[in-house]
Amino acid sequence: MSVKTFSSRVLFKLLKHGGVVSGKPLRAARHATSAVLGRSSARGYYNSGTPRCTGPGGAAHSRVVDLRSDTVTKPGPAMRQAMAEAEVGDDVMGEDPTINDLQKIAADMFQMEAALFVPSGTMSNLIAVMVHCRERGDEIIVGDLSHVHIYEQGGSAQLAGVHATTVTTLPNGTFDLEQLESKIRHGYPDPHYPRSRLICLENTHNIQGGRVLPLTFLQEVRALADKYGLSVHMDGARVMNAAVAQGVPPSTILQHTNTVSVCLSKGLGAPVGTILAGPRDFISQAVRCRKALGGGMRQAGVLAAAGKLSLLEMTGRLEEDHRNAKTFAKALLDCDPPLFAVDMAAVETNILRFRLQESSLSPSEFCARMGQVNEGEEAALGQGIQVLMYPHFGNSVRAVWHLGISPEDTQLAIQKMQFVASQYSKEKLGAQ
Repeated sequence: MSVKTFSSRVLFKLLKHGGVVSGKPLRAARHATSAVLGRSSARGYYNSGTPRCTGPGGAAHSRVVDLRSDTVTKPGPAMRQAMAEAEVGDDVMGEDPTINDLQKIAADMFQMEAALFVPSGTMSNLIAVMVHCRERGDEIIVGDLSHVHIYEQGGSAQLAGVHATTVTTLPNGTFDLEQLESKIRHGYPDPHYPRSRLICLENTHNIQGGRVLPLTFLQEVRALADKYGLSVHMDGARVMNAAVAQGVPPSTILQHTNTVSVCLSKGLGAPVGTILAGPRDFISQAVRCRKALGGGMRQAGVLAAAGKLSLLEMTGRLEEDHRNAKTFAKALLDCDPPLFAVDMAAVETNILRFRLQESSLSPSEFCARMGQVNEGEEAALGQGIQVLMYPHFGNSVRAVWHLGISPEDTQLAIQKMQFVASQYSKEKLGAQ
């Protein structure tokens, strides 16, 4: 299969976000925006909240550019039509034809024996751990900055009775292979130790800024796992971004893993769902675990119809998200005054992490300024622009591009960033 198989035709254009400005004073607006942005949390991009279009009195409208996550995408007209027209049946009985089609499409695309439609990525990863690690006291090896380890509530221990040991996540999302090998337990059945069963990888790597794992690294990890009788599971929530960035079909990446979890509801634009894929006997057991976790759905073909469009029609357009992220990153570096630090070599896909070089301007304060309509902004820019992003891990800011963000939206975000930087510089000079 070639990446060219994927259609790059964009099926629809999302309606532009917009909102009525409340007319609250600037201080109240800043407070409201901070509440949405999770001001004090380094992991705040999972905080809930509706974007508020607030600003100083007199502002009538503002444009919202939502860079909080690629999970905020909404299905467009073609996807909604496919959902409305989907043929359905009882999936728990294996009778939903649209889900069956989706699972076959995914298995073929990933070159896996079988696939399973699961409500969420967190559930999909947990199911994978439960199937790979059949006994309480089994152990998984994960990166210390992995989504599975940090953001999934310790479900492997809480619900599966599986212990986790960590290896240090390197800046590009990989591990040191010698350290990885040192974490593998060799004493089983010595009663003192858990039994190493599974190595978990994440591709692209979320916290490290959408980094794509090198194919050589994947090959080496799989060789190590095979040497010691372990399995490899990939949290491939954004593996389609990795495939596009590397110019290969996803099967080229996934040949080095036993199983994979692939989100349909991020950059691919479906409203709900994840695909778990692997060997046929693995998926057979995964069906049982999904049921135990409450993930068995009935006439869910209305959701699978969106997932089919995601896999077949939405992969090619991910390149646009990558291009827009790089455009914004370059603008950060070109900003005058030079407030931002960006490693352009690390901007590989749709996730951008950057840092502020001024200690007096924290990531939280910067995000608050970007998310509100500031005084004098409409006069300077011709309209109010609210750019939503979050403070992130390691005192950085995280912004994520997706199908709801056009090149025009990216330019609006750049204008707002430049305005905020200019206003901050003027305030700093005035205080001296």
